[in-house]
Amino acid sequence: MSIEVGSKLEGKVTGITNFGAFVELPNGSTGLVHISEVADNYVKDINDHFKVGDMVEVKVMNVGADGKIGLSIRKAKPESEQRPERPQRPQRPRQGGRPAPDRPENFEQKMAKFMKDSEERLSTLKRATESKRGGRGASRG
Repeated sequence: MSIEVGSKLEGKVTGITNFGAFVELPNGSTGLVHISEVADNYVKDINDHFKVGDMVEVKVMNVGADGKIGLSIRKAKPESEQRPERPQRPQRPRQGGRPAPDRPENFEQKMAKFMKDSEERLSTLKRATESKRGGRGASRG
């Protein structure tokens, strides 16, 4: 029995680590269920979901050239039990005068914007400093 990507199999949990669980498949090979593939919600401790010796249904996600088998428990569930994917929100235009990500600025535009912002900041700082000293050229006395 060969392992094919996309097939659903019944396996036995043979080991648990902090990053996932090793599952022995019917043909005797072992695959890894990464902790992110255990459940649809956040999994802090994999031991809360199963223990060594449990039988689990897994879906083969990938088979590496080196023989490593990637498995998923959450994708092995029937479609009705799976959490629906979040729809992508439409991108809003950025605030603050930044260009949209689809139209990158060239170097000259970036440099011109930097110089303008820099001059504005310097003039604001200069005004604030001079007002604390008593204004422009005001004599003390």
